[in-house]
Amino acid sequence: MKALVYHSPNNIALEDKPKPIIEKATDAIVRITITTICGTDLHILKGDVPSIPDGRTLGHEGVGIIDDVGSDVVSFHKGDKVLISLITSCGSCNFCKKGIFSHCLNGGWQLGNKIDGTQAEYVRIPFAENGLYLLPSNADDEAVLMLSCILPTGLECGAMKGQVKPGDIVAIVGAGPVGLATLLAVKLYSPSEIIMIDLDDNRLEVALSFGATQVVNSSNGKESETVMKLTKSAGVDVAIEAVGIPATFDICQAIIATGGRIANIGVHGKSVNLLLEKLWVSNITLTTQLVDASTTPVLLKMVESGQIDAKKLVSHRFKLSEIIKAYYTFENASKEKALKVVIKNEYANI
Repeated sequence: MKALVYHSPNNIALEDKPKPIIEKATDAIVRITITTICGTDLHILKGDVPSIPDGRTLGHEGVGIIDDVGSDVVSFHKGDKVLISLITSCGSCNFCKKGIFSHCLNGGWQLGNKIDGTQAEYVRIPFAENGLYLLPSNADDEAVLMLSCILPTGLECGAMKGQVKPGDIVAIVGAGPVGLATLLAVKLYSPSEIIMIDLDDNRLEVALSFGATQVVNSSNGKESETVMKLTKSAGVDVAIEAVGIPATFDICQAIIATGGRIANIGVHGKSVNLLLEKLWVSNITLTTQLVDASTTPVLLKMVESGQIDAKKLVSHRFKLSEIIKAYYTFENASKEKALKVVIKNEYANI
């Protein structure tokens, strides 16, 4: 089969690899119909996740068709259409029993990390009963694909960890796909203001179309001053970091109100400075989380009912044979005006 293979930082290639097979009774093999690229994949490409080995197939998001199942898999059958969750969970370890599926002792974030991922024709899904969601045959593949990772991330790590409440003033730092997905999730909690902060005017325009009430371009270095003016020097109730670099974390610290909550989403490859000498008296809460994907069933209902228009997160479409071009487009999002890129597997008979 064809697969996108990581070799070293800034070195990936579309190559032939053996088709995966059932290794354990709890496995399923899924024929990918569509997949996508995550900001985390770019962090891997840059070398921010040094544990990724040479030869790993990247990707942790996808929609596909069941090709084979192990003997212990009873909820899915060959030919079923499924959504693939980025999180693998055994359901029986201590972390799973606590609902912290991302830290499952037998799973967690495995796809495209510890095992081969979804940017390929086929993928093996461990603990398939917990990592797949059955879809109706008429489901919009592109819309539900957004539930593999970014929408659960925005809801769980952003809106829920930030404890967004009706009437809150919320700032989201980073208007990339995760930031925009977070915007869609935050809207569910009826904040009074949603301020989007980014360097890219195109993404800020998209944020306005998604429901942001204010946008701030941070290219002049005065974004914190602007936000404080917008909030009459009070700051924001919730600041959500959705990039993963020191500069954006610094913005969150600068604009948070007394009693506010900073919710970190971004994948950080470098240390940040925690301004505890300023914040220790401010009664703020700082949270971090790796998405557990426990909200995926609820989000599926919201997408199916039209309450969340997830498909508008998609900006570009490519074939699997064009995946290197897709990476270039996603990596150069500002130049290419890219949000989420959808990659279709044209090799299989779909």
